[in-house]
Amino acid sequence: MIILMGLAGSGKSTQGQLLAAATGKVWLSAGQVLRDTGDTEVRAIQESGKLVPNELVERLMIDGMLRAVREGKDVIIDGFPRDAEQAEWLAENLATVMKLVLIIEVPKSELTRRLELRGRSDDTREAIEERFRIVEQNICSICKILSAKGIKIKKVDGMGTPEEVSMRIQQVVTEVENV
Repeated sequence: MIILMGLAGSGKSTQGQLLAAATGKVWLSAGQVLRDTGDTEVRAIQESGKLVPNELVERLMIDGMLRAVREGKDVIIDGFPRDAEQAEWLAENLATVMKLVLIIEVPKSELTRRLELRGRSDDTREAIEERFRIVEQNICSICKILSAKGIKIKKVDGMGTPEEVSMRIQQVVTEVENV
């Protein structure tokens, strides 16, 4: 299992899909899982720019992860865990299948530009800044919890074309999986 982390707009979904295509792993995105629910309440929360309650995200992501693991499939996760509680659950329940946490780093000015370009209704300046603040607060604690279980944490430069970033990510994944 590989976890992709980074601020909104860092390319987690794009890179998760590219990595899944290159490796045959299953891509499981918290944002996509939530959008796929078709739930009007979830859609309203997302469109407001706020974060969907942890309990719902946890339930949907855990279901997806456990289904893939039971089927013998390796998973690339994007957008989960979002906080220390979710990281603790992963560390206690799935640490044996977790290989790597990849943090995609992109300057905030570039992230804001990317989010404004994609034009989603929930990407207002205030919502973007609030999501950045929340995610930044959590990434450090999540990494400490997972690192304590022996899971490797690596940072990747998220600047450049999607293909350039993908090559950097694939290089790190190959290095970790071949150890």
